[in-house]
Amino acid sequence: MRADRLVATLLLMQSRGRVTAAELAAELEVSVATARRDLEALSAAGVPVYPQPGRGGGWQLVGGARTDLSGLTAPEARALFLLAGSSTGGEPEVKSALRKLVRALPQTFRADAEAAADAVVIDPARWGQHDRTRPGVVTLLQRAVVERRRVRIDYERAGTRTSRLADPWGLIDKDAVWYLIAGTEQGKRTFRVDRVLAVQLTDETADRPADFDLATAWSEVVGEMERRRAAVAATVLISETLLPVLRDQQGRHCEVDGPAPDGRVRVRISAPDAAMVARQLAGWGADVEVLGPASVRAELAAIGAELVRRYAS
Repeated sequence: MRADRLVATLLLMQSRGRVTAAELAAELEVSVATARRDLEALSAAGVPVYPQPGRGGGWQLVGGARTDLSGLTAPEARALFLLAGSSTGGEPEVKSALRKLVRALPQTFRADAEAAADAVVIDPARWGQHDRTRPGVVTLLQRAVVERRRVRIDYERAGTRTSRLADPWGLIDKDAVWYLIAGTEQGKRTFRVDRVLAVQLTDETADRPADFDLATAWSEVVGEMERRRAAVAATVLISETLLPVLRDQQGRHCEVDGPAPDGRVRVRISAPDAAMVARQLAGWGADVEVLGPASVRAELAAIGAELVRRYAS
């Protein structure tokens, strides 16, 4: 689009100060005639862009060239491209934006920026697992958040489908699972986006509290969810060699209490209820010893009895 080219032209001139139509054409992959028309259009629109005739001339942005883009330093530009380059996900719009941004950077920054963009690849799939596909409605919800537009959401939870109006306040990507924080008639709500069946943008303006901070709101959601997931905690004795495995498996729900007198390690394993704690530990058999509470020991005994009835010869 021509508007994109005009913006790219201005950014390029801000970084270089003076360019020829031929240089601009090569950078933006257009003809020299098109580049010249764009420069003339900027000048006619009142942008202080003027041609400098003669040897070493070209088109110049009056007021001098900037040495960097929006005050970016070389380390900041490198950090930006390390982050943005690794998270493109193959999206053509992001890759196109990175290419344009590279063109706008000073020549001395370019090599590092281009190297940084290709330095990291993020593979979100664990070994033996498929990569999670981003829900198709994420793009539409992102647009609604940015444009401050109220949406109608068809949502399904526990087999029940509902339809409601919501003011989208922000989106969170947590380990490839997307969540929407929104305002509703019932107050602030959090929706799992993979349970959203359909989204319709309305022409109504979304209300967003002036003091709303997405990071703070999500921190509160995480805190509440972790409290629910840790409603029951079992005290367990395990071997020291098993500790890193349980830590990896249970994450923050595996807390080390310290060494036991017999050389094993005392840990606390938490979950929403006693049955869930027992299911998580039953597969380790005699490698773990649950000291309490009695509810978790009872659940383990029930699981063991079921296995004996089914598999004992």
